Amino acid sequence: MSESVRFDRLFIGGEWVAPHSGAQISSIDPSTEEVWTQVAMADAVDVEAAVSAARAAVEGKWGRATSPTQRGALLAKLAELVRRDAKRLAEIESRDNGKPLKDTVGEMARAGDWLNFFAGAADKLNGEQIPYHPDMLAYTRLEPVGVVAAIMPWNSPILLASWKLGPALATGNAVILKPSEYTPTSMVALAALAEEAGFPPGAVNVLPGGGDVGAMLAAHPGVNKVSFTGSQGTATRIMQAAAGNLKRCAFECGGKSPFIVFADADLERALRIAVGSAFRSTGQSCSAASRIFVERPVYEQFAASLAERASRIRVGSQFDPLTHIGPQTSQMQLDKTQSYIALGLEAGAELLAGGKRPDGLERGYYIEPTVFAGADNRSRLAQEEIFGPVTAVMPFDSEDEAISLANDTSYGLVGGLWTSDVTRAHRVAARIDSGLVSVNTFRPVHYMLPYGGYKLSGLGRENGFEAMRAFTETKAVVVDLTTAMPADPFGD
Repeated sequence: MSESVRFDRLFIGGEWVAPHSGAQISSIDPSTEEVWTQVAMADAVDVEAAVSAARAAVEGKWGRATSPTQRGALLAKLAELVRRDAKRLAEIESRDNGKPLKDTVGEMARAGDWLNFFAGAADKLNGEQIPYHPDMLAYTRLEPVGVVAAIMPWNSPILLASWKLGPALATGNAVILKPSEYTPTSMVALAALAEEAGFPPGAVNVLPGGGDVGAMLAAHPGVNKVSFTGSQGTATRIMQAAAGNLKRCAFECGGKSPFIVFADADLERALRIAVGSAFRSTGQSCSAASRIFVERPVYEQFAASLAERASRIRVGSQFDPLTHIGPQTSQMQLDKTQSYIALGLEAGAELLAGGKRPDGLERGYYIEPTVFAGADNRSRLAQEEIFGPVTAVMPFDSEDEAISLANDTSYGLVGGLWTSDVTRAHRVAARIDSGLVSVNTFRPVHYMLPYGGYKLSGLGRENGFEAMRAFTETKAVVVDLTTAMPADPFGD
């Protein structure tokens, strides 16, 4: 990939084209609060062009016109290119969203793994024969759903794009990637790699833009499915817009994840995982451990130790190798996090660590890792997704109470529990209302594991073969094997 990606162009139909309006998005480095590059911004004319290009690809040299093996080979090439350019992609993404470079380099490697998995799975997904009648051959075909609009979040753009591109392209769909206006650059760089990999024109398109571009894609009759990662409110609006042509929708809408620690757990192991799960990525993760429930005999010890460890986390520039966590991605997100810290204090929660801008960092969207104790589980601090480095530690006295507290939320993305009692582990895991539950670890996200949520955390699942099926339509085919003439249905 070139050292200077052309951010001033849209990637539509295999061509790098100037945006119709000539408008651009200012991409801001969250560590300096300064614009570091400009990115082309799509409008309604560009949306029409991208949908037309994607439809032409599905109906032409892509989709059902290619074999699964051919599609898998192209995805494998894309995975190879992402790994090749991992450092450069990571630098672009860190500049955009503020994640430490060591974290984004790791995410590029994982994106390569995701793409490679779906490359290998492309020719492993089959229909089935159905023996419904001895004189009939009946079988199912899995066919591409068509044009997919993938509307992306700003916290892990390329990694999460691989979750959508992988299964969508493996099953023969054309994809229009719409990155967040806060982090548009790395998706443009990814488009250059898709072009280099050899995907036919229109199979992959990239439209940076604001919420209006996402809304147009959601409402467009030429789009067959919307795959969205982001807030529940936006998902609701997408679903309403998609009703016009009954688009398929898949949503991952965040969480308020419970992290349950029983007194018989390995507390040191649980503490180490809790620190990373609550504060990695500056808490900007849908599956962050934002509600930590600890059995009362070890509650004070655990809370104090968590706060002490949080206070040792180094906050700083994403390009400083000593940094543990960087700034929040935008001023808007920093303001939101600070407002929830204020709400926690107003509600009487005890601030054990953090809660303010780090000393010595006067510019940038920085906030200290923050630990509250004694919060009310029904408070806004404990009920609403903050998307910042803030967690609340709360006590419980019984297994039933822990489960009740964990499930007392409108979300249900991930949950975790820590215990040395194997029967309790299975018993509690079965009762937690989350799409993913882990025991003695937390959020083991993997390309083979279905990932998605209960309740307001979303619709559908990403990853694994289940995700691939979600990008297909199932067609039943029945062939009559008999030669006898059927009876005249209206004869005498």
